[in-house]
Amino acid sequence: MPRSRNNVASRRRRKKILNQAKGYWGARSKVYTIAKNAVEKALQYQYRDRKVRKREFRKLWIARINAAARQNGTTYSRLMGAMKQNNIEINRKVLADLAVRDPEAFSQIVQTATKS
Repeated sequence: MPRSRNNVASRRRRKKILNQAKGYWGARSKVYTIAKNAVEKALQYQYRDRKVRKREFRKLWIARINAAARQNGTTYSRLMGAMKQNNIEINRKVLADLAVRDPEAFSQIVQTATKS
């Protein structure tokens, strides 16, 4: 009896990879073996950069808070220390948004934190 091959499954598997590689340049979107390598690498980058994105946003928020804090006569580290000491629990994302969109409210928070 001849060996049976599951053409449906293998075609579906290859098609899935080639669909993921759509938009890639040249053979990376046409040739299965090259597309497979490109897609695997892209998925590795995607996984890694989901973590990196969080790091970069936190860095951006800290830079914005520091710039606004310096305009109010303090530094980022002193402000965060004072906020922790006075039990003001506002996360960096919200604090950075306030610094950009509502400088008056940010100034009030700085004054409240550093008044003691």
